[in-house]
Amino acid sequence: MSKLVGVDFEVYGRVQGVFFRKYTQKRGKELGLKGWCMNTDNGTVVGRIEGDKQKVEEMKNWLRYTGSPQSAIDKAEFRNEKELSQSTFTDFNIKK
Repeated sequence: MSKLVGVDFEVYGRVQGVFFRKYTQKRGKELGLKGWCMNTDNGTVVGRIEGDKQKVEEMKNWLRYTGSPQSAIDKAEFRNEKELSQSTFTDFNIKK
């Protein structure tokens, strides 16, 4: 049985106005992850991803190096990663 994990993230760089959240949601759903993402007032995108540990690692790499086609990622930070007994979300949403 694979481990279920959750982690908070923040992505820095040119990540607003380039459909970053939409692509993050799409990629998260493709990987079967749950969670959310949103823009911040300081120009970053923050969120939370939950799911299979291996899929979460894939998503972390996507957030670090890929992003949306027009984005320019400076760095991605991950915090509060821990094992979960069950997911707290039912879907992957974009928050306003």
